[in-house]
Amino acid sequence: MSSTQIETKLNGFAPIVLSAFRIVFGLLLTIHGTSKLFAWPIAAGAGGAVPAGTWPFWYAGVLELVLGLLLIAGLFTRAAAFVASGEMAFAYFSQHQPTGLWPIENGGELAVLNCFGFFLLVFLGGGSIAVDAVRKRRS
Repeated sequence: MSSTQIETKLNGFAPIVLSAFRIVFGLLLTIHGTSKLFAWPIAAGAGGAVPAGTWPFWYAGVLELVLGLLLIAGLFTRAAAFVASGEMAFAYFSQHQPTGLWPIENGGELAVLNCFGFFLLVFLGGGSIAVDAVRKRRS
C-alpha cells in the first residue's frame, strides 16, 4: 500500500477521530469541574469541594463543567473550545508560570496541553459526531 493510499484511508476516519478527541477532552474538562464543585471524583491532594464563589477556582469549576458538557455534546463546539482554551491559558499564567519559567518545572504542562488542544478544536470544529454537525446538516 502506498503512502498516498494510507493517507486517503486515514483521511476518511478524520471526522470520527476528531469527534473522539473532542469527547475525551470534554469529558476530562467536565471531570475537573465536578471535582472542584462537588469533590467528585476526588482529585489527588484535593481537600474537597471549593467553597462557592471562591476566586478563581469555583468559577473555573463552573466553566469546566458547562464547557465540558457542551464539548461532549458537540454543541457550540468552537465557542466552547475558545473559552476553554482561554481558561487554560489563564490557569497557566496565573497559577503555574509565576512559580517557574518552564511548564516542566512549574507543573503547568496539563494546562498548556489543554490550552492548545482546545485551541485546535476552535479551528477544526467538533467532527462528524456532534450536535453542531446535525444542526448544520438540517440547515
